[in-house]
Amino acid sequence: MYEELHVFTVIVEQSSMNKASALLNLSQPALSRKLAKLEDEIGVELFRRIGKRLELTRIGQLTYEYALELKQLHRSYLQTVSEFTATGRTTLTIGASLTTLQTTLPDLIQLLTSTHPECDIKAITGKTHEIVSYVREHRVDIGLVASSIDDPSLRCAPLFDDHLLLVLPRNHFVTDKGSLHIQDLNGLPMILFSKGTWYRILTDELFEKHHISPDVRMEIDSFEAILRLLHTCRAGTLLPKSYMRDQLLEDNDLIAVPIRELEEAKRTTSLIHVAPAALSPTVREYINEITARYN
Repeated sequence: MYEELHVFTVIVEQSSMNKASALLNLSQPALSRKLAKLEDEIGVELFRRIGKRLELTRIGQLTYEYALELKQLHRSYLQTVSEFTATGRTTLTIGASLTTLQTTLPDLIQLLTSTHPECDIKAITGKTHEIVSYVREHRVDIGLVASSIDDPSLRCAPLFDDHLLLVLPRNHFVTDKGSLHIQDLNGLPMILFSKGTWYRILTDELFEKHHISPDVRMEIDSFEAILRLLHTCRAGTLLPKSYMRDQLLEDNDLIAVPIRELEEAKRTTSLIHVAPAALSPTVREYINEITARYN
């Protein structure tokens, strides 16, 4: 079928059976037989024949788009095989949203490089909707996003649930109250992550739901920078639990304070990819390892 799809794309792009026949070095009857074979396999006509002119049907248009994707996938597969044959190495390109870039990606890279030292990992970052597009367009092999994705063209594998923690400088005045509640964030000096990520959206939704108006001192797109500035600004912040480590808290002289309302507001970090049949065996193996690691 791959050969017939290639013939079909040439016919579409040349808009002429005669031109396609010459380009493919096939007789016109042979070309017609290959097209007829493809239409028989699919079960529908791909062209409307209007005089000497060929016009794609709706199924023909979908088939052309599929053929282009298959051609790109085949080219990528051959390139991967060529690279591995020449160097003994493989390449995995990961798309990571701004949140997972800082929470999940470092651990994931460490996992893969320890089990697959022959794998060269590349990363592309962006907002969640951009990562979804990168995966759909085969610009990356897999995507890491801090939400569940409902897209019929993609597979979405949940890795773990995440929620926010209140992070404060040790001995911050608000801790004198003892057990803290969501209302204790009202008027609290805070440094928040920049707008546009699930984490900031979740933060703003919580504030709105509980009628909280914190004193926002700064908005920064780096978790590390936020932590370093908390003492200077005598401020608190809300960060994903997946990012916080005991050593990180200790190194920055900080504490993480659980608050029930924050723990109840969960989001799922997910791995997304196209249909397994469209992936190389190596990428499928990596996906299986990653999902087994978290489940």
